[in-house]
Amino acid sequence: MQPPAGSQVSRVPAQRSPSDQLAPPPLAPAPIPPRRRVRTILTVTAAAFVALLLGGLAAGYVLYDRATAPDRSAPDVVVSGYLHAFLVDRNDARAAAFTCRDGASVAELQALRGDLVSREERFSTDISVSWGSLLVQSEGDQAVVEVELVISAYVDGIAQTDRQPWQFNTRLTDDWRVCGGRRAT
Repeated sequence: MQPPAGSQVSRVPAQRSPSDQLAPPPLAPAPIPPRRRVRTILTVTAAAFVALLLGGLAAGYVLYDRATAPDRSAPDVVVSGYLHAFLVDRNDARAAAFTCRDGASVAELQALRGDLVSREERFSTDISVSWGSLLVQSEGDQAVVEVELVISAYVDGIAQTDRQPWQFNTRLTDDWRVCGGRRAT
């Protein structure tokens, strides 16, 4: 009902409660439940850890492969590596890593090693093989490497040394390899 005209009440605007005048407050997004937040953090952390682990394993494999791969960068380097593997370490598998893929003609060197082994057994001593500088004569993708093998042993307390000139044929394909070896005359 309206107040009568000219009354004090009619001059005052009608009052409303504050909740009627204001727009409803915007709804805030519902907070993520704590479980999902923790699960998301754990998932991201686990994924980062796995990525770092796999990256570390890959880097380790590459570094290990580079460190253990035989050096076949030059004719003299490959002959020295071959001689060390074949005569010093007496490891045929490692020596094969230095030879041509179709095999190497090294029957004379195999005979020398066999003779050294039999003499070691016969005289109950150790025989060592060493060498000095290697002389390389290169022609394109092939090279001849000359070296003097020094064969030393102590037999009955007496030092004995034999020097033998050897010649090795090497070839460059992807890298240098020993393809043949014989005693030089």
